[in-house]
Amino acid sequence: MPESNAGRCDVVLVVDDSPETLSVLTAAIESTGATVLVAVAGEAALTLVQEVTPDIVLLDAMMPGLDGFETCRRLKALPGLADVPVIFMTGLTETAHIVQGLEAGGVDYVTKPIAPGEILARIRVHLANARAAQGARLALDSAGRYMFAVDPTGAVRWCTPQAAKLLRDLDPDEAGEPALPPQARAWLRAAGAPLTLAAPDGRGIQLSWIGRVGREEILLRLSRIAGDEIAHLRGRFGLTQREAEVLIWVSRGKASRDIGEILSLSPRTVTKHLEQVYAKLGVENRTSASALVMRALQDRGG
Repeated sequence: MPESNAGRCDVVLVVDDSPETLSVLTAAIESTGATVLVAVAGEAALTLVQEVTPDIVLLDAMMPGLDGFETCRRLKALPGLADVPVIFMTGLTETAHIVQGLEAGGVDYVTKPIAPGEILARIRVHLANARAAQGARLALDSAGRYMFAVDPTGAVRWCTPQAAKLLRDLDPDEAGEPALPPQARAWLRAAGAPLTLAAPDGRGIQLSWIGRVGREEILLRLSRIAGDEIAHLRGRFGLTQREAEVLIWVSRGKASRDIGEILSLSPRTVTKHLEQVYAKLGVENRTSASALVMRALQDRGG
Protein backbone atom coordinates (compact mmCIF):
# COMPACT_ATOMS: atom_id res chain seq x y z
CA MET A 1 0.00 0.00 0.00
CA PRO A 2 1.90 3.04 -1.22
CA GLU A 3 1.54 6.49 0.20
CA SER A 4 -1.09 8.77 -1.34
CA ASN A 5 -0.21 11.42 -3.91
CA ALA A 6 -0.18 14.02 -1.18
CA GLY A 7 2.51 12.09 0.70
CA ARG A 8 0.11 10.93 3.41
CA CYS A 9 0.24 7.28 4.46
CA ASP A 10 -2.85 5.15 4.21
CA VAL A 11 -4.83 4.96 7.44
CA VAL A 12 -6.32 1.56 8.23
CA LEU A 13 -8.83 1.14 11.06
CA VAL A 14 -8.90 -2.37 12.55
CA VAL A 15 -11.91 -3.17 14.74
CA ASP A 16 -11.66 -6.50 16.60
CA ASP A 17 -11.93 -7.71 20.17
CA SER A 18 -9.23 -10.40 19.71
CA PRO A 19 -5.73 -9.33 20.88
CA GLU A 20 -4.16 -12.04 18.71
CA THR A 21 -5.92 -10.82 15.54
CA LEU A 22 -5.04 -7.20 16.34
CA SER A 23 -1.38 -8.11 16.82
CA VAL A 24 -1.11 -10.05 13.54
CA LEU A 25 -2.91 -7.39 11.49
CA THR A 26 -1.07 -4.44 13.04
CA ALA A 27 2.32 -5.98 12.29
CA ALA A 28 1.38 -6.88 8.71
CA ILE A 29 -0.19 -3.54 7.83
CA GLU A 30 2.50 -1.41 9.46
CA SER A 31 5.14 -3.32 7.47
CA THR A 32 3.67 -1.70 4.32
CA GLY A 33 4.17 1.80 5.73
CA ALA A 34 0.50 2.35 6.52
CA THR A 35 -0.82 3.77 9.79
CA VAL A 36 -2.97 1.45 11.90
CA LEU A 37 -5.76 2.62 14.19
CA VAL A 38 -7.17 0.05 16.61
CA ALA A 39 -10.58 -0.22 18.26
CA VAL A 40 -11.61 -3.21 20.37
CA ALA A 41 -15.37 -2.57 20.13
CA GLY A 42 -17.89 -1.09 17.74
CA GLU A 43 -18.68 1.81 20.06
CA ALA A 44 -14.97 2.66 20.31
CA ALA A 45 -14.66 2.64 16.51
CA LEU A 46 -17.56 5.08 16.14
CA THR A 47 -15.91 7.43 18.63
CA LEU A 48 -12.50 7.16 16.98
CA VAL A 49 -13.71 8.06 13.47
CA GLN A 50 -15.06 11.34 14.84
CA GLU A 51 -11.42 12.39 15.20
CA VAL A 52 -9.68 10.60 12.30
CA THR A 53 -11.16 9.45 8.99
CA PRO A 54 -9.65 6.12 7.90
CA ASP A 55 -9.02 5.18 4.28
CA ILE A 56 -10.31 1.64 4.86
CA VAL A 57 -11.82 -0.36 7.72
CA LEU A 58 -11.23 -4.00 8.72
CA LEU A 59 -14.19 -4.98 10.86
CA ASP A 60 -14.84 -8.10 12.95
CA ALA A 61 -18.38 -9.28 12.28
CA MET A 62 -19.00 -10.89 15.69
CA MET A 63 -18.16 -8.75 18.71
CA PRO A 64 -19.83 -8.39 22.10
CA GLY A 65 -22.09 -5.37 22.42
CA LEU A 66 -22.40 -3.65 19.07
CA ASP A 67 -21.71 -6.31 16.44
CA GLY A 68 -19.85 -5.62 13.21
CA PHE A 69 -22.97 -5.45 11.05
CA GLU A 70 -24.56 -2.67 13.10
CA THR A 71 -21.21 -0.93 13.52
CA CYS A 72 -20.85 -0.85 9.74
CA ARG A 73 -24.33 0.58 9.24
CA ARG A 74 -23.61 3.35 11.72
CA LEU A 75 -20.20 4.09 10.20
CA LYS A 76 -21.75 4.43 6.75
CA ALA A 77 -24.32 6.90 8.12
CA LEU A 78 -21.64 9.30 9.36
CA PRO A 79 -20.57 12.30 7.23
CA GLY A 80 -17.48 11.48 5.18
CA LEU A 81 -17.62 7.75 5.91
CA ALA A 82 -20.16 6.55 3.35
CA ASP A 83 -17.50 5.87 0.70
CA VAL A 84 -14.84 4.37 2.98
CA PRO A 85 -14.54 0.65 2.09
CA VAL A 86 -15.24 -1.85 4.87
CA ILE A 87 -13.87 -5.40 4.78
CA PHE A 88 -15.52 -7.82 7.18
CA MET A 89 -13.44 -10.37 9.07
CA THR A 90 -15.40 -13.35 10.25
CA GLY A 91 -15.30 -17.00 11.18
CA LEU A 92 -18.81 -17.27 9.77
CA THR A 93 -18.98 -18.80 6.31
CA GLU A 94 -22.74 -19.22 5.94
CA THR A 95 -24.11 -17.43 2.89
CA ALA A 96 -26.67 -15.58 5.02
CA HIS A 97 -23.91 -14.00 7.10
CA ILE A 98 -21.93 -12.99 4.03
CA VAL A 99 -25.02 -11.37 2.53
CA GLN A 100 -25.72 -9.63 5.84
CA GLY A 101 -22.26 -8.07 5.78
CA LEU A 102 -22.62 -6.84 2.21
CA GLU A 103 -26.08 -5.44 2.89
CA ALA A 104 -24.70 -3.58 5.92
CA GLY A 105 -22.31 -1.74 3.61
CA GLY A 106 -19.26 -3.98 3.40
CA VAL A 107 -17.39 -4.39 0.11
CA ASP A 108 -15.68 -7.70 0.91
CA TYR A 109 -15.06 -10.31 3.60
CA VAL A 110 -12.24 -12.60 4.73
CA THR A 111 -12.53 -15.62 6.96
CA LYS A 112 -10.55 -16.23 10.13
CA PRO A 113 -7.85 -17.18 10.85
CA ILE A 114 -6.58 -14.20 8.86
CA ALA A 115 -3.87 -14.78 6.25
CA PRO A 116 -1.80 -11.54 6.23
CA GLY A 117 -0.89 -11.79 2.54
CA GLU A 118 -4.53 -12.17 1.53
CA ILE A 119 -5.82 -9.29 3.62
CA LEU A 120 -3.06 -6.97 2.35
CA ALA A 121 -3.93 -7.82 -1.25
CA ARG A 122 -7.61 -7.09 -0.64
CA ILE A 123 -6.76 -3.81 1.07
CA ARG A 124 -4.72 -2.71 -1.97
CA VAL A 125 -7.56 -3.56 -4.38
CA HIS A 126 -10.28 -1.77 -2.41
CA LEU A 127 -8.15 1.29 -1.74
CA ALA A 128 -7.44 1.58 -5.46
CA ASN A 129 -11.14 1.21 -6.32
CA ALA A 130 -12.15 3.80 -3.71
CA ARG A 131 -9.59 6.30 -4.99
CA ALA A 132 -10.63 5.79 -8.60
CA ALA A 133 -14.26 6.49 -7.67
CA GLN A 134 -13.24 9.53 -5.63
CA GLY A 135 -11.13 10.83 -8.51
CA ALA A 136 -14.06 10.54 -10.89
CA ARG A 137 -16.30 12.45 -8.50
CA LEU A 138 -13.72 15.19 -8.01
CA ALA A 139 -13.47 15.50 -11.78
CA LEU A 140 -17.24 15.93 -12.01
CA ASP A 141 -17.13 18.52 -9.22
CA SER A 142 -14.44 20.56 -10.92
CA ALA A 143 -16.23 20.37 -14.26
CA GLY A 144 -19.35 21.89 -12.74
CA ARG A 145 -21.56 18.96 -13.69
CA TYR A 146 -25.06 18.65 -12.23
CA MET A 147 -24.75 14.95 -11.44
CA PHE A 148 -25.41 12.78 -8.43
CA ALA A 149 -25.91 9.14 -7.47
CA VAL A 150 -28.60 7.41 -5.44
CA ASP A 151 -29.01 3.88 -4.16
CA PRO A 152 -31.90 1.72 -5.44
CA THR A 153 -34.21 3.15 -2.75
CA GLY A 154 -33.55 6.73 -3.89
CA ALA A 155 -31.27 7.77 -1.02
CA VAL A 156 -28.55 10.16 -2.21
CA ARG A 157 -25.11 8.52 -2.04
CA TRP A 158 -23.07 11.46 -3.38
CA CYS A 159 -23.56 14.56 -5.49
CA THR A 160 -21.56 17.36 -7.03
CA PRO A 161 -21.93 20.77 -5.35
CA GLN A 162 -23.92 22.00 -8.35
CA ALA A 163 -26.38 19.11 -8.11
CA ALA A 164 -26.70 19.59 -4.36
CA LYS A 165 -27.76 23.20 -4.92
CA LEU A 166 -30.49 22.21 -7.39
CA LEU A 167 -31.75 19.46 -5.09
CA ARG A 168 -32.02 22.00 -2.27
CA ASP A 169 -33.81 24.41 -4.64
CA LEU A 170 -36.53 21.77 -5.03
CA ASP A 171 -37.15 21.75 -1.27
CA PRO A 172 -35.66 24.86 0.41
CA ASP A 173 -37.34 23.95 3.70
CA GLU A 174 -35.26 20.76 3.94
CA ALA A 175 -32.42 21.53 6.34
CA GLY A 176 -30.61 18.20 6.09
CA GLU A 177 -28.57 16.58 3.36
CA PRO A 178 -29.75 16.89 -0.28
CA ALA A 179 -32.57 14.43 -0.96
CA LEU A 180 -34.49 13.08 -3.93
CA PRO A 181 -38.10 14.37 -3.92
CA PRO A 182 -40.83 11.73 -3.28
CA GLN A 183 -42.21 11.92 -6.84
CA ALA A 184 -38.72 11.30 -8.20
CA ARG A 185 -38.38 8.13 -6.10
CA ALA A 186 -41.43 6.67 -7.83
CA TRP A 187 -39.99 7.71 -11.21
CA LEU A 188 -36.70 6.03 -10.31
CA ARG A 189 -38.31 2.60 -10.23
CA ALA A 190 -39.53 3.01 -13.81
CA ALA A 191 -36.37 4.72 -15.12
CA GLY A 192 -38.19 6.05 -18.14
CA ALA A 193 -38.19 9.42 -19.87
CA PRO A 194 -36.70 12.46 -18.07
CA LEU A 195 -38.86 13.80 -15.24
CA THR A 196 -39.66 17.52 -14.89
CA LEU A 197 -39.85 18.76 -11.30
CA ALA A 198 -41.23 22.13 -10.24
CA ALA A 199 -39.10 24.31 -7.97
CA PRO A 200 -40.82 26.73 -5.55
CA ASP A 201 -39.69 29.67 -7.70
CA GLY A 202 -41.79 28.32 -10.58
CA ARG A 203 -38.87 27.22 -12.71
CA GLY A 204 -38.57 23.62 -13.82
CA ILE A 205 -35.74 21.22 -13.06
CA GLN A 206 -35.32 18.16 -15.24
CA LEU A 207 -34.12 14.83 -13.85
CA SER A 208 -32.51 12.36 -16.25
CA TRP A 209 -31.29 8.79 -15.81
CA ILE A 210 -27.64 8.29 -16.87
CA GLY A 211 -27.00 4.67 -15.85
CA ARG A 212 -25.91 2.30 -13.10
CA VAL A 213 -22.53 2.35 -11.36
CA GLY A 214 -22.10 -1.14 -9.95
CA ARG A 215 -25.01 -2.74 -8.16
CA GLU A 216 -25.76 -0.07 -5.61
CA GLU A 217 -25.45 3.31 -7.37
CA ILE A 218 -27.67 4.91 -10.01
CA LEU A 219 -26.17 7.95 -11.72
CA LEU A 220 -28.59 10.83 -12.42
CA ARG A 221 -28.34 14.29 -13.97
CA LEU A 222 -30.19 17.51 -13.18
CA SER A 223 -30.71 20.44 -15.52
CA ARG A 224 -32.62 23.64 -14.93
CA ILE A 225 -35.31 24.45 -17.48
CA ALA A 226 -35.17 28.12 -18.26
CA GLY A 227 -38.91 28.73 -18.60
CA ASP A 228 -38.54 32.51 -18.80
CA GLU A 229 -35.94 32.18 -21.57
CA ILE A 230 -38.19 29.82 -23.53
CA ALA A 231 -41.09 32.26 -23.21
CA HIS A 232 -38.87 35.07 -24.44
CA LEU A 233 -37.76 33.08 -27.50
CA ARG A 234 -41.36 32.17 -28.30
CA GLY A 235 -42.36 35.82 -28.34
CA ARG A 236 -39.24 37.05 -30.10
CA PHE A 237 -39.25 34.56 -32.98
CA GLY A 238 -42.87 33.36 -33.13
CA LEU A 239 -42.00 29.81 -32.07
CA THR A 240 -44.18 27.11 -30.57
CA GLN A 241 -43.39 25.89 -27.05
CA ARG A 242 -41.69 22.76 -28.36
CA GLU A 243 -39.71 24.66 -31.01
CA ALA A 244 -38.45 27.07 -28.36
CA GLU A 245 -37.45 24.15 -26.11
CA VAL A 246 -35.52 22.52 -28.96
CA LEU A 247 -33.83 25.83 -29.78
CA ILE A 248 -32.72 26.40 -26.19
CA TRP A 249 -30.99 23.01 -26.11
CA VAL A 250 -29.41 23.62 -29.54
CA SER A 251 -27.95 26.85 -28.19
CA ARG A 252 -26.45 24.83 -25.32
CA GLY A 253 -24.59 22.60 -27.75
CA LYS A 254 -26.80 19.51 -27.50
CA ALA A 255 -26.97 17.07 -30.42
CA SER A 256 -30.36 16.05 -31.82
CA ARG A 257 -30.16 12.65 -30.12
CA ASP A 258 -29.44 14.28 -26.75
CA ILE A 259 -32.26 16.77 -27.23
CA GLY A 260 -34.59 13.89 -28.05
CA GLU A 261 -33.69 12.15 -24.81
CA ILE A 262 -34.13 15.34 -22.79
CA LEU A 263 -37.51 16.22 -24.33
CA SER A 264 -38.73 12.63 -24.86
CA LEU A 265 -38.76 13.06 -28.66
CA SER A 266 -37.33 10.95 -31.46
CA PRO A 267 -34.28 12.41 -33.24
CA ARG A 268 -36.41 12.62 -36.39
CA THR A 269 -39.00 14.76 -34.61
CA VAL A 270 -36.25 17.01 -33.26
CA THR A 271 -34.96 17.45 -36.83
CA LYS A 272 -38.45 18.43 -38.04
CA HIS A 273 -38.75 21.02 -35.28
CA LEU A 274 -35.33 22.37 -36.21
CA GLU A 275 -36.38 22.78 -39.83
CA GLN A 276 -39.28 24.96 -38.70
CA VAL A 277 -37.03 26.88 -36.31
CA TYR A 278 -34.46 27.62 -39.01
CA ALA A 279 -37.19 28.84 -41.35
CA LYS A 280 -38.65 31.17 -38.72
CA LEU A 281 -35.23 32.53 -37.73
CA GLY A 282 -34.06 32.83 -41.33
CA VAL A 283 -30.90 30.80 -40.72
CA GLU A 284 -29.49 27.59 -42.17
CA ASN A 285 -27.56 25.91 -39.35
CA ARG A 286 -27.11 25.43 -35.60
CA THR A 287 -24.28 27.92 -35.29
CA SER A 288 -26.33 30.78 -36.73
CA ALA A 289 -29.38 29.79 -34.67
CA SER A 290 -27.32 29.67 -31.47
CA ALA A 291 -25.86 33.12 -32.20
CA LEU A 292 -29.37 34.57 -32.56
CA VAL A 293 -30.44 32.95 -29.28
CA MET A 294 -27.48 34.42 -27.41
CA ARG A 295 -28.14 37.87 -28.86
CA ALA A 296 -31.85 37.69 -28.04
CA LEU A 297 -31.21 36.67 -24.43
CA GLN A 298 -28.56 39.37 -24.00
CA ASP A 299 -30.94 42.00 -25.40
CA ARG A 300 -33.57 40.84 -22.91
CA GLY A 301 -31.09 41.29 -20.08
CA GLY A 302 -30.26 44.81 -21.26
